Parts: sequence; structure tokens; C-alpha cells
Amino acid sequence: MAAGAAMLGLPLPSSRCPTSFPPSTSRPRNLFPKPHRRRPSLRPISSSLLEGEQQLSFTEPEAVLLEALLGIQGRGRAASPQQLQDVERAVQTLESLQGVPEPTSSSLIEGCWQLIFTTRPGTASLIQRTFVGVDFFKIFQEVYLRTDDPRVSNIVKFSDAIGELKVEAAATTKDGRRILFQFDRAAFSFKFLPFKVPYPVPFRLLGDEAKGWLDTTYLSHNGNIRISRGSKGTTFVLQKETEPRQRLLSAISSGTGVTEVINELVSLNQKEAICESETIEGEWQLLWASQVYSRMDAMKNESWSSIAANGLKGLQIVTADGRLENLVDPFPGFKISANGNLTRISNSSMYIVMMNDGALSVGTLKFPLDIKSEFHMESLYVDSKVRITRSNKGILLVHLRLDRSRRI
Repeated sequence: MAAGAAMLGLPLPSSRCPTSFPPSTSRPRNLFPKPHRRRPSLRPISSSLLEGEQQLSFTEPEAVLLEALLGIQGRGRAASPQQLQDVERAVQTLESLQGVPEPTSSSLIEGCWQLIFTTRPGTASLIQRTFVGVDFFKIFQEVYLRTDDPRVSNIVKFSDAIGELKVEAAATTKDGRRILFQFDRAAFSFKFLPFKVPYPVPFRLLGDEAKGWLDTTYLSHNGNIRISRGSKGTTFVLQKETEPRQRLLSAISSGTGVTEVINELVSLNQKEAICESETIEGEWQLLWASQVYSRMDAMKNESWSSIAANGLKGLQIVTADGRLENLVDPFPGFKISANGNLTRISNSSMYIVMMNDGALSVGTLKFPLDIKSEFHMESLYVDSKVRITRSNKGILLVHLRLDRSRRI
């Protein structure tokens, strides 16, 4: 259990570290990426992520890694074999490029980091397995090596209303890239208590079980991306600042703050001119809707055919010639499809959707359904991975583009 406290590099949701920084260190500015309609992915050498006069950019290999990570839930726990392979390939590419030499000697490693991805070897501790794979928890790592008391701390933030757990370790460096650490104290800080509650692990009695090391195998030249490999064989990918798409998917996973991130993303997106080359072709899995439809809703207010026609659940397939198919699985073994056409209104982000037929599939049997519907759909944001739309009923919908080799 104590070895579990050594989860030296932990994950995403919030973009801000929950604890204060030492007086000698300023908090990183909250840099939000500016989405590009003309270049929707992060692949450009300079992805314009800016706030005020500060600009944050990614190299192409870094952008490839972020693209591979986008949409992976549980910070790696729910990743498919293909996703893990894509991430490992991108990680190895960056490690071969090295990045900042002797990263532990650089001021860029200082500060608060978010772990957005980690592998899960069999040697991972119970604590690490518990916290890392739960998106609801917000987990951070503080690294301060250029002080009189060098330390590395792991912080699990349960929620704004509850509080956090902070596990601290004394740290030393070796060979310009290795951090040697030994955990020595930990405590819970609950919002409803005026004092800290000690974490019940006797670090001093654990000896080598409370020790470990962490190699920084890549540190970006802008100090925003870090790749580390731990003494238990775990790989960690961390960021100081995440871009809105990452934060949106994280908010969806945790179930909190989704609308706020959508508003921010759409607001930034409106600063860009609408590009005629924008496309929503592909297979899109609905991740989140501002109004949730259940089986009871289908029986009381909305029929399943209506839910399918409006794309309010399930999978949506859009072809290059504007054909549209919505697929919903209301019950195990049952599938409802609604088919139609999608036409973009010139020089706008509005689409006319016309659904003209459908079918109910039960096993190998297919029964036609009379599905007729016409409405407008507004595209608020779309890129290579994420699409945000508003339905004719004012419902916000967030879709994730699927690889053809897999479906969520």
C-alpha cells in the first residue's frame, strides 16, 4: 500500500493546480489553445494556443502524441490495444528527439503538472490503480527541485467541495534526468475541516518501499509536455496546460463543468472565420448531450424513432455526399436506424437535416420505420476529433470522431 503512495506522475482534468506555489515560483498562466478551422488538428508545427501576448506551440511530433491521447478515458485505463500502440509510438518518437537536455537541471521542469496518460503495469499499487483510472478525481504533480528543500508531491483532488490528498516526497537528482524520491509525509485537506488529517501510512517504517525514481525521457522546449518513466516500469505523459478539447473530454468523463468548457471553446472558435472546407464527414459517437434521454423518456415524451431521427443518442455516420445515418441501441439486440441527408447552408454554420426513412433491426430481421423529420442543426465547433452542435431543440451535443478500426 505504501508503494502505492509512490504514484509519481498522475492525471488530467482541471488545468489548475489545487495548491499554492512557493513564493519563488510563479503559477503558470492559463493558456487556452485557439482552435483553427482551417487546420483543425494539432498537427501544424505551430498550433496557435494563446492568451494575451503569450503563445504556446507544439512541434509536429508533440501534436501527434496529443492527437493520439485525445479521447482516451481513464487516463489510459480504457485505451484499446490500437490506442496504446499509437501512444507508445508517439512517445518513442519524442524520446528519440530528446527535447531539453538534462531536464532535471532546467527550470522548465518546475511547477504543477497534470498526468494525462499512464500505462498500468501489473506492479502498480492499489492506490495508483484506484486513483489514476477514475476520471472524477483530478490529479496533479508538483515538482520543485531548485529550492533548499527539493520535493515532488502528488495531489489527488476529489472535488472542489470535498478537498484533496497530498503525498509529498523528498527529492534529489541524478544524471540530469533522474529524480530520486522518498515519500515522507501525506495528509488529507478537507474543505469542511479547519485542519489536515494525516494519511495513515508509516513512511519511516517502510524503508525501500517508500523510495523510487523517475526518469524524464522528454521535456518539451516550451516546458508544457513531459514524458517520464518510473522505477516500476510505468510510462507517464504530463502537461502543464491542456487545450480545450482535452479539458472538454475530461469534463465529460467526470460529469462536471461540461457546459462551461463548451462555452469557452465555442467563444474562442467564433473569433475565426467559418471555413468552407470544414467537414463533418465520418463516424461520430455521441459523448454528451445537455439533455439526457433514457428509456423512460422514450416511453413518455420522445419515441426512440424520434430520438434516432434527431441524433440525440448513439452513433452518427456522415458521408462525403451528405448522406446521414443515426444509429441507436435502445435495448440489447435491438437497433434503430434513421436515414436522411445533410445540406449545409452557404456561408454559414447551419445545416438542413432531412430524415426520410428508418428501420428497426432485431437480430437478422429488419422492419421498416416511417421516420420523417426536417430541422436545422448548427455546427458550433468541428475539428479532426471533436464536434459540437446545437440541435433544433436547443440541445448541445458533443461527438467524438471514431477511427474506422474501432467504435466506442
